[in-house]
Formats: sequence, C-alpha cells, structure tokens
Amino acid sequence: MKKKVLFAAAFMLATVGAYAQGNGIAGITEATNMVTSYFDPGTKLIYAVGAVVGLIGGVKVWSV
Repeated sequence: MKKKVLFAAAFMLATVGAYAQGNGIAGITEATNMVTSYFDPGTKLIYAVGAVVGLIGGVKVWSV
C-alpha cells in the first residue's frame, strides 16, 4: 500500500514538473524579447555618451 502511495506521489511531482517547464520556456522567450527590444535604444544611448566624451576630450586636447 505504501509503495502505491509513494508511486502516485512521485508521478504527480513529475507531472507538475513537466507543466512548470512549459511555462518556463514561455517566460524565457518573453524575457529574450524584452531584452532584444531594449538593445537598439541602449546602443544609441552608448553612442551618444561616447560622442559627448569624445567632444569633451577633443576640447581639452585642443585647448592645451
């Protein structure tokens, strides 16, 4: 009797794990899409910061 209960409990845990993996994949896909959507604006921001730092450096070199 105990073996049947343990087997049923193990089977239920395995089933729950299978459902959790499906939701995890959807979550990872959504996170990937969110990070990808921030990549282009982030790249433009880094270029703008680099341009400002370059201009400041150029002015400092020119004024010496």
